[in-house]
Amino acid sequence: MSKTYSRDEVARHSSPKDLWVVIDGKVYDLTEFAEDHPGSAVVLWKVAGQDATEQFFAFHRQEILFKYKRLCIGSIEGQQSLLQPASFGSMSTVPYAESLSAIQRPSPFYNESHLAFKKAIRAFCDEHIQPDCELYGNSGKVPDKEIFLKMGEANLLALRIAPGKHLKGLKLPGGIKPEEYDYFHESIIHEEFSRCGIYGYGEGLGSGMVIGLPPIMAFGPAWMQQKVVPEILSGRKLVCLAITEPTAGSDVAGLTTQAVKTPCGKFYIVNGVKKWITNGTFCDYFTTAVKTGDGRYDMTVLLIERGQGVSTETIKTSGSTSAGTAYVTFENVKVPVENVIGKEGRGFEVVMSNFNHERWIMCAAACSAARQVIEECFKWATQRKVFGKALIEQPVIRYKLGEMIAELESAQSWTDMTTYQMTKMSYAEQNKKLAGQIALLKYRCTRMVHLVADNSVQIFGGRAITRTGMGRIIENFNRVHKFGAILGGSEEIMLDLGVRQAMKFYPKNARL
Repeated sequence: MSKTYSRDEVARHSSPKDLWVVIDGKVYDLTEFAEDHPGSAVVLWKVAGQDATEQFFAFHRQEILFKYKRLCIGSIEGQQSLLQPASFGSMSTVPYAESLSAIQRPSPFYNESHLAFKKAIRAFCDEHIQPDCELYGNSGKVPDKEIFLKMGEANLLALRIAPGKHLKGLKLPGGIKPEEYDYFHESIIHEEFSRCGIYGYGEGLGSGMVIGLPPIMAFGPAWMQQKVVPEILSGRKLVCLAITEPTAGSDVAGLTTQAVKTPCGKFYIVNGVKKWITNGTFCDYFTTAVKTGDGRYDMTVLLIERGQGVSTETIKTSGSTSAGTAYVTFENVKVPVENVIGKEGRGFEVVMSNFNHERWIMCAAACSAARQVIEECFKWATQRKVFGKALIEQPVIRYKLGEMIAELESAQSWTDMTTYQMTKMSYAEQNKKLAGQIALLKYRCTRMVHLVADNSVQIFGGRAITRTGMGRIIENFNRVHKFGAILGGSEEIMLDLGVRQAMKFYPKNARL
């Protein structure tokens, strides 16, 4: 049992050579630690023998207490500690930190299976992903191969693709049956992976697979289904999507990478470059769009395996290099004709088929990331003291929080409604009926995170532009939140696409 002390006993240890403090009802002996304190020993000398709870939380996140728990020698008699390490899979009780459905308020969309699934996925992330997130994300190291194998073993890689026949016979987290798995379950996975708080590391956990594997599963020949798909879903091999080029981003038809057939007709020789390819630096396979004719839309999708003639270089973006964002060069790469995904010359259909799903994923992830930022702002505003009172007591701070929450919940509601519609449609119907809606939804979500990012900086002040400490999650969010406004189609193109799609259904007899 932990030893207990009175406050008078603690007060007797108030010198630089005998320094105790109380934080959250626990007693810490900082005598030896003081000289190693990053903020200098002087800071600790000023609170020697005192309750330093308020001073501690003005500068430190609570995980620091858990990190240095070895310095705890006991507790104050009769006082209960308020802080305890969160258990794996636990939900936050901070207002709006979780979706209303996740905290079991009545929902027309979520049922008990979704809640059980969310807890199981969060528990996995808490145990296996979160511990590595800050270390790998801040160092720029790509995620360890072991984490992909763990995700494969838990069938999380298969679950990130979409509901489908590939789930048959699998044991799913939370006791969910494969036939019960729907797009709400899938959205939960993307939400939970988004919570890691370091954008580049989260992208490094197979975002390339999420967009690079579906074309193989939907259009790939039998041998790919039998060999490549199991390799990737198990985590043994990694794949990415290689479409974007230095001169062809949203203009997919403008790509210039060429694939020319050899005289024997058995191979393509591929030459060209791809840029901003997520996970490209460490992938084994590249789902690659190439030109195979002279027409603007004469393209083919090839599965290119890393090997002779394939080289990758890391691109340093605003996010962490853990994402493995790459500049990919194909120089006289010999690719068997059997590696065609879909049909030769019909690659544009293959490329476009997965954009709606990718954009929907980005919406789910954006809402989740914004929730984490709002939770950080709530916590900071309640513990930060300015002008003699908590920051939350300032009306302007409550206004900013209210603005963030209102924007988030409106985006979340539209995302949930779109997800529900997806559960009632085939993939082909989704592409026909939801393409414009999802494009507009993506714009709504990227505008929402822009406001959340801006307000969060004003709430955190200088700490929001510091990469470590109290504001590290806010700083990272502000550095990377514009990714969503560009990737998967820019905001401007999303708005235009949304209206163009609507015009396809415009009634001919509509007049003022």
